[in-house]
Amino acid sequence: MNGYFRTAMLLAGLTGLFLAVGFMLGGQSGMVIALGVAVAMNAFAYWNSDKMVLRMYGARQVDAATAPQFYTMVQRLAQRAELPMPKVYIIDNDQPNAFATGRNPENAAVAATTGLLNRLSAEEVAGVMAHELAHIKNRDTLIMTITATLAGALSMLANFAMFFGGSHSNDGENRSNPLGFVGVILVSILAPIAAMLVQMAISRSREYEADRMGAEISGRPDWLADALEGIQGTAARVTNQAAENNPATAHMFIINPLHGRGVDSLFSTHPSTAERVRRLRSMVMGGSVPPQRPASTPTRRGGTVPDAGGTRKRGLPWG
Repeated sequence: MNGYFRTAMLLAGLTGLFLAVGFMLGGQSGMVIALGVAVAMNAFAYWNSDKMVLRMYGARQVDAATAPQFYTMVQRLAQRAELPMPKVYIIDNDQPNAFATGRNPENAAVAATTGLLNRLSAEEVAGVMAHELAHIKNRDTLIMTITATLAGALSMLANFAMFFGGSHSNDGENRSNPLGFVGVILVSILAPIAAMLVQMAISRSREYEADRMGAEISGRPDWLADALEGIQGTAARVTNQAAENNPATAHMFIINPLHGRGVDSLFSTHPSTAERVRRLRSMVMGGSVPPQRPASTPTRRGGTVPDAGGTRKRGLPWG
């Protein structure tokens, strides 16, 4: 529950920051306008964000006929997580990665790249997809959509401040903004940075929680730990051009798809992969998730999970 409480407090802080900036720049009317903008943008994102991001990455939906083994893997994991079956997508991209989206568990989708399916073993892919289903179960997809929308709206509000300079009275004196024009400049610069920091804090806390719950869903924390190590090494070498063109969506992926140039590494939306792996391995050593024997001998990294357009098909981790 500590993770949920922290997320709620961070979201409340981001909302409060948004309203405070609106009040500072335009008084009570500015705060009302800011609230209206936030509500409108979140309503649009609530209904359309999943379709937009899937279209952005050229994701193609698959089913039991077009990708039988991968689809069945997700289906069995969803059953173990006691979730409705999400829509399943494959993205033609050589960088190993995956994400979940959707406004609720009943309208959710999971997507994996061909790089993930071709480069990782079946067990590792299962660990990754369990992590994405954990995001759906925790409703992180909605939380992060709201967070990204609020952060974007706050940046937009700050841009308005640079153009209009806050609210003025009839005699030309700026009375709504107690700091005057200097305050407008400070708000325009600092507010988006503060929003970015809160967004990163929320994203990182949700990743840790999804790692923990994903390990419980699969029953094997080491599968996800191995997958994270493999993805991190390859993702750093293989470019995901769609993500580079749309860096605001980077927080959705299980591993940061950006190459860490410039501010990408300074303002990362993901926690340290080494720390995530350490926590997962400690779950095995501590016995918090009892290991479950796979139905077959674990495959080695470098093989292919079926239906990704790759080579030889492997079996599922469970019988």
